[in-house]
This record gives sequence, C-alpha cells and structure tokens, in this order.
Amino acid sequence: MDAFNAAALLLFLVALFGYANHKLFKLPSTIGLMVITLACSAAVLAFDFIQGALGLFESLSLRDSIGLWVGSLDFSTTFMQGMLGFLLFAGSLHVNLDDLFSRKWAIGSLATVGVGISTVLVGGACHFLFGWMGYDVPILFCFIFGALISPTDPVAVLGVLKRAGASRSLEAKIAGESLFNDGVGVVVFIVLTALAMGSGGHGAMDFGDVVLLFLQEAVGGALLGLVTGFIAYRAMKSIDDYRLEVIFTMALVTATYSLAGALHMSGLIAIVVSGLMIGNHGRRFAMSDVTVDHLENFWSLVDEILNALLFLLLGLEIFAISLNLSPVMLLVGAVTIPVVLLARFVSVSVPMGILKKLKEFTPGVIRILTWSGLRGGISVALVLSLPDFTGRPDFTSTHRDLLVTSTYLVVLFSIIVQGLTIPLLFKGGKGEP
Repeated sequence: MDAFNAAALLLFLVALFGYANHKLFKLPSTIGLMVITLACSAAVLAFDFIQGALGLFESLSLRDSIGLWVGSLDFSTTFMQGMLGFLLFAGSLHVNLDDLFSRKWAIGSLATVGVGISTVLVGGACHFLFGWMGYDVPILFCFIFGALISPTDPVAVLGVLKRAGASRSLEAKIAGESLFNDGVGVVVFIVLTALAMGSGGHGAMDFGDVVLLFLQEAVGGALLGLVTGFIAYRAMKSIDDYRLEVIFTMALVTATYSLAGALHMSGLIAIVVSGLMIGNHGRRFAMSDVTVDHLENFWSLVDEILNALLFLLLGLEIFAISLNLSPVMLLVGAVTIPVVLLARFVSVSVPMGILKKLKEFTPGVIRILTWSGLRGGISVALVLSLPDFTGRPDFTSTHRDLLVTSTYLVVLFSIIVQGLTIPLLFKGGKGEP
C-alpha cells in the first residue's frame, strides 16, 4: 500500500473509531481510540486463532496480512522522525515559561536525576527478575530498557492534564518534566546503546567519550533550539502576516529536527526549547493578536490529529510487534509494570524530598507525580529501534522479544489504567491532592 492510501485508511479508522467512542463509550478521545483499536485487534487475533484451530481458510490469515501492513508503516521511524517533533512543539507552545522557571529546581531534578535513578533501578531490578524467571538478559541491556521506559511521555501526559483539573503548580511540574525528561531519556538510551555496540567489538567507549556524547546530544540540542528559535522569532517579528508566520513555525520544527540529526544532537530537546521561545517570547513580542489566535488554533488542530493517529497506531502495533504470547513471557513482561511504578515512586521521592523545604514542594505531590508518569509512543519507538547488536551473542532475539513485550505491556497499563484514573487524584477540580 502506498503512502497516500495508508494515510487515507488510518484517517478513516480514526474517524470511525472516534465516532464510535463519542457515541457509545465516551472515554477520553485518545484513550478511547486506543481501547477500541485494541479490542478490534484482539477480535482479529481471536478469529485468526479459531480459524487456524478449525482448519478453515488456511490460505487466508488476517493477522499476517494486517501485521505486514502495520509493519510497513515502521512505527519507530514514523513517530520519532515524523510525528514527535510536531507534537512536542505543539505541547511546548502552551507551557508558560514563568511557571517553568519558578519551579526550575523540581523540573530540572526530575528530568535529570529522576531519569537516572529510574534507569538504574529498573535496569537492576529487571536484570534480577528476568534471570530469576529464566531469561538471562545482560545487565547493560536491562539498563537500556530502564532508559527507554523511564521517561514520561509528554504526548500522553499533556493530553490527560487537559481534563484532569490539575492546579497551575502541579501542571507546571508535570508538563515541564514530561517535555524535558523524554529528551534526557533518549540521550541516555543513545549513550547506553553506543556502549553496547562498542562492547561488541565496534570500538570501546571510555568515560570521556560517554560524557562528550551526552553533552553533544543534550547541551548541544538545547543550544541549537535557542539558535533556531531566535532566528524564527526575529523573522516573525519583522512581519505581520499570520499565514506566513504559521508557515515559519512549521519550518522551524522540520528544519530544527533535521539539523539536530545531522549534527548528532537531541532533536527532541531542540524542539522543546524552540517551542518554549516561540510560545512565550515570540507570543509577547513578535505576534499580533490575530497571529496568536491563528497559531494556537492551527497547532491545537495538529496536536489533536497527530494524537489520534498516534494512539490508533499504538493499538495496531500489536500486529507488528513480535510478541511471544507464551504465558511465561507475558508473566515476565507483566512483572515489569510494578517494577517501573516503584522505580518511578523512588525517582520522584528523592528529588522531591530534597526540595521539601522549598515552595516547590506541596503535600501529596509525590503520589500524583508517580501515578501521572505515563509511558507512551516514545518507549515503544525506542525499543523497536534497537539495533541487531552484531557481535553480541549474549543478546538474542528472545531477549529482544522480552524487552519489546515488557515495554508494550507497561505502555498499555500506563495509558489505559493510569490515564483513566489520574483525574481521581484531584478533588473538586482544584488540582490539589
């Protein structure tokens, strides 16, 4: 199927499932889309199983046909290099920089120290649990799993915050952390993956190489976002044409992400920084009220459409992911859910405990930050992007399947269970625990 027909089919499914959710189930739109898609996917898998058991239509396999089509969409590339930049920019446009700076210590510590603590805890615990349950996954690859599952997904988090009734303080912490910790998590993932490749005989990395790579990705990405955001800001300030200014923002996203990739810098961090500049400094000093109105409407629509497509793809991805549906592997994967939640609790408690005496700490914030730390498309895209690790015989296809299965189960639990219950943490719509 060519790109146009694939896009047409995806948009048709979004419209159809969205209509069904609106009329019948009335779940939050993105979560409803994912639940309905999963239900339809499960029905197809059940039909395929029954058909095979009865020996009917042996030449026809809906699972294989749909799996080939979904696999051809290449979720990892489509999301990381196509959709994510636009989603992050749309999210960062609506984040108030003053709120962000007033809570900079909480957000900064959660996005850096918190991700590091969670990566180590998840990696260490999973190495022990996987080995105890019969899967001897090398410790470095368990840390890679910890890095890809630790960042909270800004797309899922920001979508839930729109209806959760969080206070301004909590919303700034949760939104700010989710926008930055995904970039940090991806950088840690890249560094650990490079270490795994190097230890397989492709050139070992020493401590200096690791630090340099981290600085190049993280700090370089932030500086690049400042430069491209400032250039776009100056260009928008020199004109007053909302059509052209909206086009400038689209060009800013695509050019910044492409340039970051060419310079081996974090495109995610660069996009967030440039989005914050345009959404704050640009909104105040470079745009008329007419431009601000059109810009917000345009990016809100882009955000809604891409969010819908993302959650539909997450539901369909069950066909393409090489899930080993044996009870043992599913059990092992399910065990990672409480491990990730516990690691999230500790990684939030440590920074918040240090900041307890500051105004950035409020009672009950640890509980809310723990449960609102949703995982989403970033984790799935990263685990699917794992290379073959040629020269590493200790990492097999079975280990890879286990990591993919565990990631997918954590993401499903996170979006469906945590996503639907987050509003229950807030009382009376005031956003306080």
